[in-house]
Amino acid sequence: MNPNPWPQQAQQPGAPNQGDMALFNSVFRENCPFKFVFGGVTGFALGGVFGIVMSSFEFAGPQLTPQLQELSTKQQMKIMLKDMGNRSVSSAKNFAVVAAIFSSSECFIEGYRAKNDIYNGAAAGCFTGGVLAAKGGVKASAFGCAGFAAFSTAIDYWIRHSD
Repeated sequence: MNPNPWPQQAQQPGAPNQGDMALFNSVFRENCPFKFVFGGVTGFALGGVFGIVMSSFEFAGPQLTPQLQELSTKQQMKIMLKDMGNRSVSSAKNFAVVAAIFSSSECFIEGYRAKNDIYNGAAAGCFTGGVLAAKGGVKASAFGCAGFAAFSTAIDYWIRHSD
């Protein structure tokens, strides 16, 4: 009796086998430009959701301006939804930039070092924080580097040791 209850699918002539597809997928996913794009897209999506959630809290309380209170409910909703959309897009762009820089720099560092360890994330975090704070000067870049490196190291450590 066959221990596998699922019937085996016949390989079609000329079709790539599963081993070839797995190799293609792993090489494709380990590609730094792919990680840059994927990081940016997922960062944009996550940032958009985060922006909507955070902007909705701003309108949850009674702190409406007198000008806004005088408008009809429909007009208030229109203004609030427009503001939520603007904040969501702004947050999405920021998250996309951070995720794209971090994921691609981590990929390049990992490729250069030829190791997959906690130090790749720390170095990528330092690079990302330094680049994002560069407009503020050397001191801001140093603090950005240290902050992002510490956060990235803590997250990486937690992920690797959570089992």
